[in-house]
Amino acid sequence: MDGGVFRPDWNSNGHPPAPLREEQADIVVIGSGMAGLVAALRLAPRRVTLLTKTPDLPGGSSHWAQGGIAVALGAEDTAGSHAADTVAAGAGLTDPAVAELLAREGIARLSRWLAQGLPADRGGDGAVVLGREAAHSAQRILHAGGDATGRTLVAWLADRVRQAAHVDIHTGAFAWDLVMQNDRVAGVLAHHAGRGWVFHRCGAVLLASGGIGQLWRHTTNPVEATADGLALAARAGADLADLEFVQFHPTALAGSTAGQVPLLTEALRGAGAHLLDGDGLRFMPAEHPLAELAPRDVVARAIGRRVAAGQPVFLDLRALWAADGAVRFPTVAGICAAAGIDPAVSPVPVAPAAHYHMGGVVTDQDGRTSLCGLWAAGEVACTGVHGANRLASNSLLEAVVFAERAADDMLVRAPLALPAAPLPAVPPVTGTRATLDELAVAAREIMATRVGLVRDGAGLAAARTELLRLERRAARLPAATAADAVRPAGELANRLLVSRLIVEAALARTESRGAHTRTDWPAARAVWRRRQIVNTRTPLPATVAAE
Repeated sequence: MDGGVFRPDWNSNGHPPAPLREEQADIVVIGSGMAGLVAALRLAPRRVTLLTKTPDLPGGSSHWAQGGIAVALGAEDTAGSHAADTVAAGAGLTDPAVAELLAREGIARLSRWLAQGLPADRGGDGAVVLGREAAHSAQRILHAGGDATGRTLVAWLADRVRQAAHVDIHTGAFAWDLVMQNDRVAGVLAHHAGRGWVFHRCGAVLLASGGIGQLWRHTTNPVEATADGLALAARAGADLADLEFVQFHPTALAGSTAGQVPLLTEALRGAGAHLLDGDGLRFMPAEHPLAELAPRDVVARAIGRRVAAGQPVFLDLRALWAADGAVRFPTVAGICAAAGIDPAVSPVPVAPAAHYHMGGVVTDQDGRTSLCGLWAAGEVACTGVHGANRLASNSLLEAVVFAERAADDMLVRAPLALPAAPLPAVPPVTGTRATLDELAVAAREIMATRVGLVRDGAGLAAARTELLRLERRAARLPAATAADAVRPAGELANRLLVSRLIVEAALARTESRGAHTRTDWPAARAVWRRRQIVNTRTPLPATVAAE
């Protein structure tokens, strides 16, 4: 193998390198969660290539969503009320116009999907059953399969995508970089398991690559949530916003090993479950008027303070399980059984875990980014609807509404002619799986200890120094000698870039607001009631002077 050094264009069997393959499409969709699947279906009759690094459809965090979809379908509910709750949860940074659009169009678009067969839990009268979750003023959470909403919905969508003649699905395909030509997108360079490097030439790309939870030690996100889409957009020079706002879900199962941890859905508290401290006492009534139904950042910090002080926190499901809890929440029942916990007898230990990123690639209401030919939808996008703190169960609705809006816009604006860009160079790949994994673990520890639920300037500055040190180590790694190093090498580069951008954004925002809490700046400041937009072409804004 060329002196024992792995050539990135050699295939997984070590055969001699073939020329960089080129494949063509009208539109490339990166990601196979809710946003990617919805958009791919909507883009007919354009020729769509769907790239997902997972071994099968679906991928991403949508599959793991237990809570449901927030949508004002109830007779006593309105889009205006849903929008108002969304704005209130966003801690001053939600765009009211986008919140109103989400709530209003969500009703129409979800109703159409339901009419087409989208699964939903229904009562004996055939009407959709709607539940309640934290910070919602009405029963408006649509479920499917009880607490398996995400898994049920994306499985249904994935089946439809597999049957769609206009969609060419590539699993095991890692999108390495966007290819730019004359300041516009010309395609995607990807590495395909077993096939090697492929240049997907196209005039339009939709990023639907999901979140960033795997940047932390504990997360509710799956292994593929390594901030790839944000990194692709950042390296290409796209505008990003609100990177400092990372939502930690209050109730992940405590005591789990590093990586993805089981989530105990917010709907449990909506159904009456209580949080208890180590003495078996409720503490949320003293923390917020809404108690367990307070906004997620409030509940997460209340739990986090106790966990940080070495005190256990429990979610008490006993009353709920004495009724029909195990039937209503089969996913939670399975999680508890796997952990050896009987919720009917013992409260369940919980702790916060990285869950959802309010920040992302800046888009307009049609998913357009600052780069010509690039659209984004789902968690990777920053539409302005979530502000500093996402309202529970708004994420799947956002994925549907804005993926469809982006697809509609692409059907009109995506060029019919393929861009005349030269073939990109095959990038060098460095490191071994063991070394790349070691550096990834080190980066996760930095984010967990310095850039977690509660932060301060000194810790953030130390995180920046430590991340830069890891970047230098990664740059000095020797050439890769195995094909299986390509994806972890790319993921590490993405992880380090986005982690550092988050740290810089958190350092610059000298206040506490929503999911961003700094002990050295404990109050919200009027001067910071704005989005923080950054890109890799210009430095972050200077820290705002003290008032």
